[in-house]
Amino acid sequence: MPDPFILLRRLFDRAVAVADPMQSLAACLPDRPAGRLVVIGAGKASARMAEAVEAAWGPCEGLVITRYGYARPCQGIEIVEAAHPVPDEAGLRATARMLRLVEELGEGDMALALISGGASALLVQPAGAITLAEKQAVNAALLASGAPIGQMNVLRKHLSRVKGGQLAAAAYPARMLALMISDVPGDDPGMIGSGPTVGEPSTPADALGIVTRYGIDLPETALATLAGRSGVVPPGDSRLSRVENVIYAAPGQSLAAAAKVASAEGIEVRNLGDALEGEARDIARAHAAQALEVQASLAPDAAPVLLLSGGELTVTRRGSGVGGPNAEYALALAIALNRAPGIHAIACDTDGVDGAAEVAGAKIGPDTLAQARAVGVDPQTALAGNDAHSFFAALGDQVVTGPTLTNVNDFRGILIAPV
Repeated sequence: MPDPFILLRRLFDRAVAVADPMQSLAACLPDRPAGRLVVIGAGKASARMAEAVEAAWGPCEGLVITRYGYARPCQGIEIVEAAHPVPDEAGLRATARMLRLVEELGEGDMALALISGGASALLVQPAGAITLAEKQAVNAALLASGAPIGQMNVLRKHLSRVKGGQLAAAAYPARMLALMISDVPGDDPGMIGSGPTVGEPSTPADALGIVTRYGIDLPETALATLAGRSGVVPPGDSRLSRVENVIYAAPGQSLAAAAKVASAEGIEVRNLGDALEGEARDIARAHAAQALEVQASLAPDAAPVLLLSGGELTVTRRGSGVGGPNAEYALALAIALNRAPGIHAIACDTDGVDGAAEVAGAKIGPDTLAQARAVGVDPQTALAGNDAHSFFAALGDQVVTGPTLTNVNDFRGILIAPV
């Protein structure tokens, strides 16, 4: 078997590469329309998507909002960088301009919307009397709540003037094609970027239920907004009648590509699914138990086994450390495996950013806990304080990619050798 860490990194890199818009987006584009075309978009992959559009269609008019450091060179489409995961003034101003741009379109025009993960924070136009500072506080509270991404996005929609189909409604009666990269479990287009081009069936009462369930502290203006009439657009609304939503890249495709590489190395692949959700440390403990069970069943001459999984795990913030779902998963996995020989793993976010850190994730092996002791860091203390990134930084076991320019959610691989 190849070096476990080199192989696991190859698998992750392959999963990222197949979701690169420059490799996959052009096949989903129709012929360039004859009338006025405006390209809009938001997300961590949106600038790369815009670059791919212009590679196929040539210079285009438009405006796309991406994360700081994620801009790409475009010929005609304007790229604006803004803050993620907590929104800022740049995102607020750019979103207002985007709404004005699509409101100008008529029945013979077309809007091409490029949506990827991160759009929830980058498309900023608070509803009601909510200020930007209050919107920032809401986002921070959501990220610390431990709520699944789908629940977070329902609340975000009802506190926004652009999410939950409202961007598409603003472009009506123009035709709209929305191309999406999925970063949500189950690939629900209404959850990608909080569904700015997709109708939303939930109500403000549903959003208030999420606030109560997860103990999310909202400012009074946000509570007042949820007590009023929501601007989200219900499915079946006539303003959505000219919208086509297409997911062209998804986590399942990336896991399949990684599995193909592993199989070529003679490894047995067991795919646990691309839509896993839950608390990172809880899923890690379950996966550790499964890995140990698999290893115990292997004959000494058996092929290694790879447990692959995707989805989006969450962290309920209990401490003040620097962490993220993938690093916390890896740390909890190392603790649960307790130096088990022959088991190595990697856990990374395919966008290159785990939580709020500029780190994709981390790798672990049988020596992880011994290395921690050697450098004087305690794994249990790090886990209790949500400080997994600091833990792996001390060991030199972080996975750092820089901006990957795509986003198909978490990637986890556990490589199990017989002993």
